[in-house]
This record gives sequence, structure tokens and C-alpha cells, in this order.
Amino acid sequence: MDAKELLTKTPDQLKDQLVALKKEAFNLRFQQATGQLESTARMRVVRRDVARVKTILNQKAADAAASN
Repeated sequence: MDAKELLTKTPDQLKDQLVALKKEAFNLRFQQATGQLESTARMRVVRRDVARVKTILNQKAADAAASN
């Protein structure tokens, strides 16, 4: 996921994507706990994607607050 493509999305789309990423992170943690996780690198990617989405959401909120 690229930050440039996140900037073009609306806050509602970003929130939906954040929910999906958090569900995926939960599933990956569950797989790791049961010994079924094949790609541990995916956990790191998902965690960074969550941070990226949160950052863009905060930037958009700050921009909206500054323009009012």
C-alpha cells in the first residue's frame, strides 16, 4: 500500500480499510498463536499499513479543522 493512493481516498474509505486491516492483523495473531502462520513478514506489513492509514486520517482531520 502506498501513501499516495491513500491520500486520494475519502475518510470513510480510509476507516473501512482500517477496520479490514485490523481484522487481518487479528487473524494473523490468531494464526501465529496456533502455529499456522506461514508468513511472519505479513504481520509487519499489516502493522505498518495500519499506521499509514491512521496517519493519513489524522492529517485529513487536521486539514479539515484548520480550514474551518
